[in-house]
Amino acid sequence: MAQYELAQLNIALMKGPIDSALMADFVANLDRINALAEASAGYRWRLKTDDGNATALRPFGDEMLVNLSVWRDVQALRDFVFGPEHLAIMQQRRQWFEKMPQAYMVLWWVPAGVAPTVEDAKAALDHLRAHGPTPRAFTFRAAFPPPDAGAGHAAGQTAERFVDECPAG
Repeated sequence: MAQYELAQLNIALMKGPIDSALMADFVANLDRINALAEASAGYRWRLKTDDGNATALRPFGDEMLVNLSVWRDVQALRDFVFGPEHLAIMQQRRQWFEKMPQAYMVLWWVPAGVAPTVEDAKAALDHLRAHGPTPRAFTFRAAFPPPDAGAGHAAGQTAERFVDECPAG
């Protein structure tokens, strides 16, 4: 069993209130996409309220949605994120969310079975924004191996470098 799992945070600045007509299509797809994530190979956990999503949680500000989850590894998360159903929603994100001037998504390793806190997520995002991708906080394009990756990875060497841009544009 792996000693580490991949945590991910992404935040999004809404163009309107969550209950507005502008956000209606996003909200209408939320349960379906969350269920798809939970059924995905490698999914471990996600932050949610009793309503089944995290739209009521606003740790980054009143207009900022938060998505915090844990996955088996980078590939499991990548398979979900860039899979056809999630990708179709991502391609519409400009309808609902403002373009972010800073990094809005971060990946980092957590001990297996441990759900990260919102404070952990904020710290990882702040670290990425301040230092760029490092083994402590990174991105899909510069993904670092887990701390227990072993001899196959030199210290500080990235596990993968994705040269493709996000296909959702």
